[in-house]
Amino acid sequence: MTDLPPRACVMGHPVAHSRSPLLHGYWLETLGIAGRYEREDVAPDRFPEFLRHLARHGYVGGNVTVPHKQAAFRDVDRRDAAADAVGAVNTVWYEAGTLVGSNTDGIGFMAHLDASVPGWEVQGGRAVVLGAGGSARSVVHALVGRKIDVAVVNRTRARAEEIARLLGRRVKPYGLAELSGLLPDTCLLVNTTTLGMAGQPPLAVDLDRIDARAVVYDIVYVPLETPLLAAAKARGLRTADGLGMLLHQAVPGFARWFGVTPQVTPELRALLEADIRAESGAH
Repeated sequence: MTDLPPRACVMGHPVAHSRSPLLHGYWLETLGIAGRYEREDVAPDRFPEFLRHLARHGYVGGNVTVPHKQAAFRDVDRRDAAADAVGAVNTVWYEAGTLVGSNTDGIGFMAHLDASVPGWEVQGGRAVVLGAGGSARSVVHALVGRKIDVAVVNRTRARAEEIARLLGRRVKPYGLAELSGLLPDTCLLVNTTTLGMAGQPPLAVDLDRIDARAVVYDIVYVPLETPLLAAAKARGLRTADGLGMLLHQAVPGFARWFGVTPQVTPELRALLEADIRAESGAH
């Protein structure tokens, strides 16, 4: 087994829609690495055993997608701080025979923001994160790591309060009705909800109230430009999209599995954009 090219996979159910094989396959090919990245459709009742014996299946690690992220959190041998903060695992690898779990969404979020909007941090500014699910936790954890104050705004305030309890004093919970009053002092607005996604209602936010220096980030990437991002661009605000986050969150796993840290390039982004447009029928 040690002489065979390393193999990694994405585990989900269903998993045919995953763009991870396209993404990692591009890196393997362009970097000239003898390795493979595959899909594994694993039903929930089979997942714990499959994950615990990942090496027996011939894999050095992999990605975990819905509906297995919480199960992976429970079933890995060890978790890093990001996974503990989010309560979910999306990337696994082996260290000295120990299966380690991480959540790279926060890393991907911050890496894309730094790369696409340099100088985005406004001194004394506040970040507003819309939503209170797993993606919101990843984003808030990353922002708190930069010592940025964060307002978590959610329709159900209790879920925002849960994130505040988990991630510390820099995080304050708010209900949706309080959003308008937060915007004038906001340097970064992040949508982590599904609103604005293809097939979902648009996200209604009055961007006229937001600071003119603010950045608007939408983690949705289908469509590539959500109504929120379109409205932000129309007002002259800087923006960042979910496709960039998807690309950057894949970097740490690839580096663990194949021993080379890949780059997110315009060519790679164009490849994923074309795939998204082909699937959605957009031109």
